[in-house]
This record gives sequence, structure tokens and C-alpha cells, in this order.
Amino acid sequence: MSGAICLLGMLLFALTGITLNHAHQIPANTEITEREMVLPADALASISPDITIEDGAILPAEIVRSVRREINVNLAGEAGEWTDIDVYVSLPRPGGDGWISIDRETGEVFYEGTSRGAISYLNDLHKGRSTGPVWSLFLDIFAVACAVFCLSGLWLLQIHSPRRRSTWPLVAGGLAVPALLLLIFIHI
Repeated sequence: MSGAICLLGMLLFALTGITLNHAHQIPANTEITEREMVLPADALASISPDITIEDGAILPAEIVRSVRREINVNLAGEAGEWTDIDVYVSLPRPGGDGWISIDRETGEVFYEGTSRGAISYLNDLHKGRSTGPVWSLFLDIFAVACAVFCLSGLWLLQIHSPRRRSTWPLVAGGLAVPALLLLIFIHI
């Protein structure tokens, strides 16, 4: 049963393991999107340079609404790097990146988003890069399920090993081959 639960996840992890190992050989489909706007007066007033805003503060609701409406970027709950002149928000995501800069005096907003394509997206899911706490929890649960799958397989090997003499030499080889490769070629 643990194998059935892990089947698709293990297949995806195996395939993305290959793409991660050969990332330098796979061309990226990088697309950069840029958008600009000027905040309306009421939104600009909420971040006026006359107002002291601590670095790391979340963007005001007026800013979030205006930016979502005008350039279709969701800043809800996003913290900014605040200076007297502007606010910068980093927007990392799987398979890409993004950032937005807002001038606190003029209200000029500049957004840049980068998408590196489907393979990059899947690779970032594999690594848990910029995926958030829910995906991180899923990865932890998946890792435990995989460990159960491996341990139950080892238990089945123990049960059937008296009838298959090659069982333990093959298991030892599965340990010895990567260990030798590490010692000989990786120079620990």
C-alpha cells in the first residue's frame, strides 16, 4: 500500500532528479513580464514618505487592491523592504521569480516577473523552493511514506531471502556502489 501511495510521487521525483542532474544541458524557456502603473492618490497616501513604516511591514490593503486591479499581481500578506524612498517586495515562486518596486513619493509601480518554464517549475517542486508551508508539509509526509515503503520492502526481502540466495549480496551492492562512487570520485 505504501508503494501505491508513493508511485506517482516517486516517478515525478525520479524524472525531476534527472532534469536537476542535467539542468545545465536543458535550455530554459525564460519569459520576462514587465508591468507599470501609478498608484491612485488614496493608495499613495497610505505609504507616504511622511509616514514611518518599519522595514518588513506588510503592504497596506489600498496598495494590494490597486496593484491587483491594475497589473494583476497579488501582494496580499506580502512584507516589503521599506526605505524612505520606496518599498521593494520580492515575489519568488516555483519555476520563476518576481519583484515589485513602489516609489513612495510618486506612486510609480514597477513589476517584473520571470518564468523559466515547466521543467524549472517541476524542479522547484522537487526541491521545495519557494513553495510555501503546505507543499513543505506534503514533502515531509511523502518522505515518511517513502521511508515506510523502503522499510516494508526490506522486511519483505528478509522474509523471502531464504529462498533467494542473491538477496543480501544485491542489497549490499546497492549500498556499496554509491559508497564507492562517493569515495573514489567525489573526494569527501
